[in-house]
Amino acid sequence: MHHGICHLSIVPIRFLAEDTSEMVTQLLYGDHIKILEKRKYWSKIRDDFDGCEGWIRNNQFIPIHKQDYKNLKKSEDNNFAADLVSYVSNSKSILIPIVLGSVVQNTNLLGHKFEGASIAAKKGKSNLINTALHYLNAPYLWGGKTPFGIDGSGFTQMVYKINGYKLLRRAEEQATQGEALSFIEESEPGDLAFFDNNEGRINHVGLIMQDNFIIHVHGKVRIDRLDHTGIFNTEQRLYTHKLRVIKKIL
Repeated sequence: MHHGICHLSIVPIRFLAEDTSEMVTQLLYGDHIKILEKRKYWSKIRDDFDGCEGWIRNNQFIPIHKQDYKNLKKSEDNNFAADLVSYVSNSKSILIPIVLGSVVQNTNLLGHKFEGASIAAKKGKSNLINTALHYLNAPYLWGGKTPFGIDGSGFTQMVYKINGYKLLRRAEEQATQGEALSFIEESEPGDLAFFDNNEGRINHVGLIMQDNFIIHVHGKVRIDRLDHTGIFNTEQRLYTHKLRVIKKIL
């Protein structure tokens, strides 16, 4: 079999086939994958949602048939877990915890049952900030995509994903999407602001809110001020990120 589905709550995707290797991103429950290479204990996979590649342990996903994979790939019935933590149960009524943003329309394929709150179909742009606030105070975690650890581009990707829209995984990739705006005044809540380092490389992203605020990940998911210079941290009384470009995705 060359395809699979994640049957656990959170699974690390690593740069190398080693437990000590860097975590580049994560799979959440219900995410489906393509298997690029298989070894005794590890498989190199590609996340079907964003094309991100890396290595996961073979006992942390379930192989599925090609036709099932095709059905998942073409399905537009997006349905995501809406609570910070909820549960699915297996055939023995054993509970499996899942987190916000897990793909719960795939439970039948896994032989599981889900009865929690969910978000289905595409939501309007006005709902993006409401979703973002569910992650407030989540700690920063390189490669993370959950309320219990998340990075900047994982945060924006998950907020858009839960509302039915696709962003790529890394900040510099997300910056290639959408329409560039000339001024902050042209932006709306839910637009993305990108920031670069001293070498001019985009390395940070956040969601613009009303009244010149931004929600982003810096130590944790937090809300700060935004102006034409960048992000101003009112606690530290300094600019922490230099504004590069604002993008309208929706």
